[in-house]
Amino acid sequence: MFTLMEVLKLLAPWFTAAVVVVLTPMVKDLIPQAVSSYLFSIYQDYFYSRLTYINIEEYGDFTRDQIYEAATIYLRQKINDSPKPKRFRCKKAIKQDKPICDIANEEEVIDNFRDIRLGWKLRVEGTGHYGQLQPPPDKNFFELTFDKRFKKDVVESYIPYVIARAEEIIREEKGIKLYSPNCSHGKALPTGQEWSCTILEHPATFDKLAMSPERKRSLKDDLDRFVTRKEWYKKVGRAWKRGYLIYGPPGTGKSTLIAAMANHLNFDIYFFDISNVTSDSVLRQILLTISNRSMIVFEDIDCAQLGKRGEEKKDPYYHQYTLSGLLNAMDGLWSSCGEEQIIVFTTNHKDLLDRLDPALFRPGRIDMHVPMSYCTMDEFKMLASTYLDFNEDHRLYGQIEGLFANARVTPAEIAEEFSRTEDADAALEAVVEYLKQKKIAEESSRTEEQKKIAEESSRTEDPDAALEAVVEYLKQKKIAEESSRTEDPDAALEAVVIAEES
Repeated sequence: MFTLMEVLKLLAPWFTAAVVVVLTPMVKDLIPQAVSSYLFSIYQDYFYSRLTYINIEEYGDFTRDQIYEAATIYLRQKINDSPKPKRFRCKKAIKQDKPICDIANEEEVIDNFRDIRLGWKLRVEGTGHYGQLQPPPDKNFFELTFDKRFKKDVVESYIPYVIARAEEIIREEKGIKLYSPNCSHGKALPTGQEWSCTILEHPATFDKLAMSPERKRSLKDDLDRFVTRKEWYKKVGRAWKRGYLIYGPPGTGKSTLIAAMANHLNFDIYFFDISNVTSDSVLRQILLTISNRSMIVFEDIDCAQLGKRGEEKKDPYYHQYTLSGLLNAMDGLWSSCGEEQIIVFTTNHKDLLDRLDPALFRPGRIDMHVPMSYCTMDEFKMLASTYLDFNEDHRLYGQIEGLFANARVTPAEIAEEFSRTEDADAALEAVVEYLKQKKIAEESSRTEEQKKIAEESSRTEDPDAALEAVVEYLKQKKIAEESSRTEDPDAALEAVVIAEES
């Protein structure tokens, strides 16, 4: 039973409301202004000021806000269950299975958490710079409304719940995104527009990868160990990142391996072309916007204009980034802004990496080297199983293994032969013929080179002069090969200089 004082205390707000709503218009001339204002303030404080607001802005100082991103994902699941909104935004990319529905501007989505009623509303503030050629984007933020009595529950329990639920939704969707930087003439776009993305639907898996079983198992185990060692990285004082160098001739499966790694970990991929970056600050800005649980891929790192530290040659009109800037972004103080990230460098010509600073590839930055080689017999059988569903020995396997000893063939070349027919016998016979032609071509090339060397040495009877002629011929050949590996004039010239020095 309530005491009289408790009942009066409970009814006080309602009595005040009656005075304000009913009596004040009737006796407003008799009640002093101070008393009238006081009664109205009590009424307003009880019935209106119990609501409190939290603004969650889309972007912080450098990156997209984690709560805002989590709320965006979380609210997509709530739109269909909520009595509101009456209006929402709907979009669908070509490769997406179903449309994505997002909350519309000024619309409210209602949520309930432990009997607490919460309202989410998306608001947009214009920047007021629409006369500019490239105005900054509008400022987006969520407005979260709830009873102020539950502020502690909302901040300490509800918001962490939203973040955790969003992470679960991402894992359940298993959709991998492929990002590329939006750089215009080397300049980064305003905050929030650094990257464009598409859905990656690459079917590559480790099971289908044409790679030696031992190397495949070693790489897979290394990836699995990395994602489970968050506390270990924290204990030893290192950023939760790992680096890989994938190298091998074109067609050996480097891009396929990257896709298989992403599918295995369910990581997004950020392909990064460092040649489009104008400065270290722009490089840092772009890298800081990369999300956690992602792979950062630098393709053809040998073609990047990255001299050794202290020897960088800056182009005053374009290239202003430095090796030091890249190293600091990889594992300097700025690298701690992201976690559970994998950095991948690729190259077709590992021998050209000697021109770069060894600090770029030291342990801690590049933790594992992954060679991708020409096709071996084990990889050939794996390709036969994948493309032809053929898992038995074949009468032509012995002949094929012998031809592999004299003909260098990439997995991509074998895959092309297999893709022309689904008949295993016909496909294997086609491979035998292809390897024979490849062997003949390589032997012819070696014979032609031997003839050329003999021709150079026969132009004089002086042994020293003949040897110098042969050396000059081989040097010119190497220069031609080096300069043809890149379309960048500066990189080609640098390769020529290195070839001449060697």
